[in-house]
Amino acid sequence: MIALDGLNFTALSEFDAILDVRSPSEFAEDHMPNAISCPVLSDEERARVGTVYKQDSPFAARKIGAALVARNAAHHIETQLSHHDGAWRPLVYCWRGGQRSNSFATILRQIGWRAEVVEGGYRAYRRLVVARLYEQPLGLRIIRLDGNTGSAKTEILNRLEARGVQVLDLEGMARHRGSSLGQMAGAQPSQKAYESAIAAKLSRFDPSRPVLVEAESARIGTLRIPPMLWVAMRDSPRIMLDISPAARATYLAKAYADLTADQAEFAARLEHLRGLQSNERLDQWQDMIRQGAWPDLALELIKHHYDPAYARLRSTEAEASQMMRITKDSLGPAEIAQIVDEIEAAL
Repeated sequence: MIALDGLNFTALSEFDAILDVRSPSEFAEDHMPNAISCPVLSDEERARVGTVYKQDSPFAARKIGAALVARNAAHHIETQLSHHDGAWRPLVYCWRGGQRSNSFATILRQIGWRAEVVEGGYRAYRRLVVARLYEQPLGLRIIRLDGNTGSAKTEILNRLEARGVQVLDLEGMARHRGSSLGQMAGAQPSQKAYESAIAAKLSRFDPSRPVLVEAESARIGTLRIPPMLWVAMRDSPRIMLDISPAARATYLAKAYADLTADQAEFAARLEHLRGLQSNERLDQWQDMIRQGAWPDLALELIKHHYDPAYARLRSTEAEASQMMRITKDSLGPAEIAQIVDEIEAAL
């Protein structure tokens, strides 16, 4: 048995692979970083064993479960694990470090592989994530990159990260741009998977260096920013991007090209603003969609939807929280490069 020593994921690098033997639905909801799904029971098989356990007897359930585990283990060994040599050392876990992981690890050891089992399984890992994000002070110096919609914050963060700045991309991990129209292709992860991604990234940061994060509200799409991270963000200084509305509209029209490519989908999303905006204005915006007038529509959304929302959010922010302000009237490649240079120098 291997006990998890906090969220020190680098310590797990001594293992050649991390194998999650829980069912596919359990894996899909959340899993340890870089884990490979090797279910020893499918969702249907797990339900069947559970029913036999309750309605018949634990012995009957174990007998059926053992046959299913052996059959599924054979499939994994013959397929995705077949290429490993005798020195391979995997780390195996299930829900609580019980029968599924121990059964699979035993079979792997009989082959000659040096398999180990996570003590407490996924539940032990999840407790560590909860403690890190819900119970303990973050212990990192957070700096927020703030600016109204269309200020190129995500691009700036990506460029700074490429230069070695410690960046926490909450929107990227949430697969959502954060705004009411900011859905990306595909579904957002589960809350647990989102927290796993955040915890894994935080574990790799150097506490002596600042961490740059985009200023957000407490929710990104359907996901909540974990409380200890939110507290650290709320109390952190800001780098403020003050970009002209016209420049932001031009940038936004390009940045949301994936969304505007599907006019019907964009029009449907815009309808969610009905009730927040007048019917007359919404109808005008729908006309702009039909005409493909994306920069004009972006400017309208900035002036009448996004900027007022940001103003409300910032109404309680103290100006003293600003560590620097960067003002630009245009937002082309040269201006974005200048912003990146200024922020890197400040950090």
